[in-house]
Amino acid sequence: MADPKTDDQLHFTDIKKYFNSYTLTGGMNSILATYGGIALMVLYFKLRSKTTPGLKAT
Repeated sequence: MADPKTDDQLHFTDIKKYFNSYTLTGGMNSILATYGGIALMVLYFKLRSKTTPGLKAT
């Protein structure tokens, strides 16, 4: 017989439903979110302005 605690633990709600390590879909969502965050950081640093305002020599 299955333990009732284990049945309750597998019914996720809120954000745990989409990002968990127990299901294949949850693991895939976690990986995609991580890769997406890394890609956004790379794009941010690649596209931001390269020129910085320097101090004027007086």
